[in-house]
Amino acid sequence: MKMAGLPALNEDQMKLVQDLEIEMMSDMYTRMTNSCHKKCVAKYWEIHERVGKKLQKMSTQDEEALKKIAAEQGLVK
Repeated sequence: MKMAGLPALNEDQMKLVQDLEIEMMSDMYTRMTNSCHKKCVAKYWEIHERVGKKLQKMSTQDEEALKKIAAEQGLVK
């Protein structure tokens, strides 16, 4: 297969070019994935952790309030 301005490649050379292209695309995908994880995922993980702590705190407060109300009504000994 001859492309415009490029010399004809034999079968071994074409296989090498194909292997290099696959390696290049794989490397590019890996770099993009790593970049996304560094920039995006870490940011959302931090927010997820903060929300989790806040919800846990609210749940503890609700539980304490329910115990207090139950104690005031004489439901809990």
